[in-house]
Amino acid sequence: MEKGNSIALADLSADQENPELVPGTRAIKGITDALIIKDGNVFFLSERDGNVPLAQGHGFGLYYNDCRFLNGYELTVGGRKAEVLVRNAERDFMAALGLFNPDLRFNGRDFPKHSVEIRWERVASGEYCSLFDSITLQNLTSEPISFPLALTFSSAFEDIFTIRGLFAGNRGTVHPPIWEGNLLSLRYDGADGIARELAIRFSPAPDKTLTDGVAQFAIKLRPKERRQLLISLYVSSSEMRARGKKRQRPDRLTNSAVEEQVRWLEEKTRIQTDSGLLNRIMDRSLRDLGMLRNELGEEVTYFAAGVPWFVALFGRDSIITALQTLAYDSRIAGQTIRLLAEYQGKEVNPWREEEPGKILHELRVGEMAHLNEIPHTPYYGTIDATPLWLVLIGKHAAWTGDIGLFKNLQPQIEAALNWIEQYGDKDGDGYVEYECTIEKGLANQGWKDSGDGIVNADGSLATPPIALIEVQGYVYEAKREMASLYRRVGENDRADELEQQAKDLRVCVNRDFWVSDSYYALALQGTDNRVAAVLSSNVGHACWSGIAEKEHARKVADHLLSEQMFNGWGIRTLSAAALRYNPLAYHLGTVWPHDNSLIAAGFKRYELDEAALRIFGGLMEAAMHFEAVRLPELFGGFARSDYGIPVSYPVACQPQAWSAGAMPYLLTTVLGLEPDGFECRLRIVRPKLPRNVNRVEVHGLQVGQGSTDLLFERHGDQVAVRVLKVTGKLKVVVEQ
Repeated sequence: MEKGNSIALADLSADQENPELVPGTRAIKGITDALIIKDGNVFFLSERDGNVPLAQGHGFGLYYNDCRFLNGYELTVGGRKAEVLVRNAERDFMAALGLFNPDLRFNGRDFPKHSVEIRWERVASGEYCSLFDSITLQNLTSEPISFPLALTFSSAFEDIFTIRGLFAGNRGTVHPPIWEGNLLSLRYDGADGIARELAIRFSPAPDKTLTDGVAQFAIKLRPKERRQLLISLYVSSSEMRARGKKRQRPDRLTNSAVEEQVRWLEEKTRIQTDSGLLNRIMDRSLRDLGMLRNELGEEVTYFAAGVPWFVALFGRDSIITALQTLAYDSRIAGQTIRLLAEYQGKEVNPWREEEPGKILHELRVGEMAHLNEIPHTPYYGTIDATPLWLVLIGKHAAWTGDIGLFKNLQPQIEAALNWIEQYGDKDGDGYVEYECTIEKGLANQGWKDSGDGIVNADGSLATPPIALIEVQGYVYEAKREMASLYRRVGENDRADELEQQAKDLRVCVNRDFWVSDSYYALALQGTDNRVAAVLSSNVGHACWSGIAEKEHARKVADHLLSEQMFNGWGIRTLSAAALRYNPLAYHLGTVWPHDNSLIAAGFKRYELDEAALRIFGGLMEAAMHFEAVRLPELFGGFARSDYGIPVSYPVACQPQAWSAGAMPYLLTTVLGLEPDGFECRLRIVRPKLPRNVNRVEVHGLQVGQGSTDLLFERHGDQVAVRVLKVTGKLKVVVEQ
């Protein structure tokens, strides 16, 4: 799950007390151990044994464009499930499982376990909107073996919101399975007028087929003999055909997906260290980011928020992930900026919470969206995506040295700045705040957007309108970034105006949000701007944006690294001393890697380098305990001393975009990389290395029109920097 996006207004505390359920959901159980593969807009989740349960109440299956095309897919041997001994999804779009038969008695003969190896290989293809399965059976004994093998399929073609149990929508007609030779067709005529189909082709054809979607094979294997079954699952719809999308049906996938993943990794800034753990984490992070690339329109790529619940365009998520990865590849950031500009709000539409100049929160393309049963077409219920979009434009320009994007989007940029002043601050008090007014919208509209995510010290929920501390910081940084670009194109009056607005906002925030000479309040609330005086991780974002006064930043860091906030692996979302603290509540005590990465960057900004390194070290060690060293969306806030390992959050998205971006961003942060593409210069400011890492090589780091290879080496308490190579026009300056 990812930040509670698209959760209904109802109080979610009852659901969040049960960590087995998605917040706001009554149907989905944990997916911590799911085997996940994804390529483009197609993704598939199965249980550890490769099966998708035929029973209801789970999130496994084959998905495309907010629809689950397959919600049941089980393999049985002699009527029983096989035993899984090994599984691997190293390439992200493909998985391999080693299964073996259980103990069986068939036709009066004992069939000992581990007599037959069942190698189940699976590949997802976004190019062909398909899933390709290869099942290779090998007799491991010296005797001939015969047994029945069955594959059972089912599909209800549910919308993603229906699966999560959030909203009940109109339903179309699910047709009975239809067999035509070796082809099984599962069809659905949607209430939105779109016909959806999953066509399943078998090679060889099944020996027997049943009307309820069962394919049966009579397997006979000589000693040591192998036999292969190929199952190809093709997703299609009348909408796809109307767009002219090719419906090619190869029997198996070519090497194009493998080649694309290799190309994705090779085209990025490359990192090599003397730490095997950090190398694995970085490789996993970049592979996950590659997996989470989605397309919208013709060759427009963005980072989808997370699998499985949020494989869609999100404003805040896609922006922050693009910010985290600018040093590795600025192209997706540029495409994300343009894509969000295309969907920028044009009118006042209360149903979608749309306003002129506002950047969207979430775009959905499924049946419920087509029927206008949900406002996500797109939905604009976010208070921070608009200033963050402006920040991304500024940071993208700093890395690329390209003013063209700013010039091309100046009308949209002005619309966003106007939204901040006119719509974001409706009461004219100088602060950007939110108040949801629709039934199917989000009660909270910052990054902690679950229904109970913003609280007071007495445990009560904050009262709208709510002005979050981090949002004021984002607005401050957005205006400073835009002032810099306006000055670069010679519009000095507009630059002066924005700079003064930013300065005024900083003064007000440091006056009104500062609590008892201690830390920043989580928010101001209500029409009288009462203080929500509870210690939360949000205050660290005030350091990231630079809105914090320098003398305040040190106190913030001390609080965030205290036992009440830092659990040994990372900074909690809420202080353990708070009344509403719960180590497994979605936004009230858990640890979010992306949150920590921004806080660490804030510490670095204020020369609190050791504090930043402490966060880096904690998350690096936490990653070691998760499968495939993949940092999930979030994990439990329990203290490190409680269990000795991080506690998983059962329905966390994994992979999740801004969690995948956390460690790459943390590394560029502690290395001190500060780009100035316009001046063809890279500043390396107070470079540091995390504990147990003594050497880091950076290759192909692009700044403006130049690139460089760098070597960072620890020498005692200092980190030396050596420029190995410079290509193009670029000056590297080290500031110790």
